[in-house]
Amino acid sequence: MAAPSPRPAGSYGMDASWVPWLWAAIGIVYLVLAGFSVFSWGAPLWVTFLVAVLGLAFLAGGALFWNASAHGKFLVWRELLDELPAPARVLDLGCGRGAVTIMTAEAFPRADVTGVDLWRSIDQSGNSPAAAEANATVNGVSGRTRFVTGDMTALPQFDGGSFDLVTASLAIHNIHSPLGRRSAIGEAWRVLSPGGRLVIVDISKVDEYIVHLRALGAALTVRRAGWRMWWSGPWMATRILIAAKPGASS
Repeated sequence: MAAPSPRPAGSYGMDASWVPWLWAAIGIVYLVLAGFSVFSWGAPLWVTFLVAVLGLAFLAGGALFWNASAHGKFLVWRELLDELPAPARVLDLGCGRGAVTIMTAEAFPRADVTGVDLWRSIDQSGNSPAAAEANATVNGVSGRTRFVTGDMTALPQFDGGSFDLVTASLAIHNIHSPLGRRSAIGEAWRVLSPGGRLVIVDISKVDEYIVHLRALGAALTVRRAGWRMWWSGPWMATRILIAAKPGASS
């Protein structure tokens, strides 16, 4: 019997959906140029080879990006959630169409999970509360999930210490200013209960998060997510940061 898919049922769009298409288009252009160079322009063989390699590299980068968005991130999060102690209350920052929210509700059948987002389609195609709610319904977790509109840099709707687990998947780096990213980290830490865990899976700004969380007194573990979350290649790799808040055991 085939193993069940790590991707929950439903539709989750693509992260920055224009990127893999751009990489694929550039790759095709290079391959076309390689063909012209050998058949029409009489270029040296090494030039044709170099241009063809560049074309294949761009196609491979687009394929890796597509795999990370369509498959890899779901595998990584399934494995990550299996490592965590069971929470009762969870907040998913930048939840998008609800993938991590839903997988968390599935992993912890007694947990209530809230997803918050500004629903920007540039970050994930087809973003909307209705799309997230539809995905939760088709996976049978709508009774334990809710989706609210909110800015992760300011979460006045949530009291301090309200959640045993706070997650953020490829979301905080989309905040353009360092001050905004610091505010998001501060808010995540504020709403986290003593003994709770903040789990961030992200790309380019993880070193910033580490600095801020150490200043807040977090106990940190950081590791790489591996090739399954390469967003075109190892130069755009994903890291996993788990920050434990001092206090009573969650």
